[in-house]
Amino acid sequence: MCTVITLRRPGHPWPLLLAANRDEMADRPWKPPARHWPDRPEVIAGLDVLAGGSWLGLNDLGVVAGILNRHGTLGPAAGRRSRGELVLEALDHADAADTARAFEAIEPTSYRPFNMIVADSRDAFWIAHRGDHAAITVEPIPEGVSMLTAHDLNDTIGSPRVARYLHRFRAAPSPDPARDDWGAWSMLLGARDADPEAGPAGAMTVTSFTGFGTSSAALIALPAPGGGRPVFRFAAGRPDHTPFAPINDPMLGTPPVD
Repeated sequence: MCTVITLRRPGHPWPLLLAANRDEMADRPWKPPARHWPDRPEVIAGLDVLAGGSWLGLNDLGVVAGILNRHGTLGPAAGRRSRGELVLEALDHADAADTARAFEAIEPTSYRPFNMIVADSRDAFWIAHRGDHAAITVEPIPEGVSMLTAHDLNDTIGSPRVARYLHRFRAAPSPDPARDDWGAWSMLLGARDADPEAGPAGAMTVTSFTGFGTSSAALIALPAPGGGRPVFRFAAGRPDHTPFAPINDPMLGTPPVD
């Protein structure tokens, strides 16, 4: 179960901030975000080596997309396409609204259930595939801080992680990308405390004896139009002990400290 946190602030110099932890089996190979796809030179995203898709990325037009499994649907299934393909398909679009309209037409039986976030500096959407007999739903993500796991958006009943951490992210000082200050959010991404009844699923950084756990984390900031370059920072390991570093790409930047 992965986690994505968004902060939407229309009219702000940084109208979208996003933080994400990826939870996966330790033996599933991957590569850090980069321009891995020659047929998609405008895409910067993490590469799932096994299936060829991605879990999180952005394109040169300022669209960010991330995908999460729904509860109980970890791993591939015979006859179904890889959900990681959908991140790349989302990043083929020029803005989040176009992506949302296109994804409403997805054939549900082609993929195992998923949650997806697609956003740009103007709009943000939660796209949910809850099962073969349910239509794909697209809902706008509200202003302020929201949190998505393997359950519904901001679901404090179904998701122990959201129940424990959503209010902490909302109460934390907002990151300041202009000063490269992500302190409170990066610390929360690495938090390992959970309600004992919830077990590892209730922590932000997941560890287990099964080989499943948090394998990487990311921090992304999208500027207002004309306001500079996006920021993409990545921790190539568990964020409780792996530092975040900027992705080295000329399209991205870390603004200078005033």
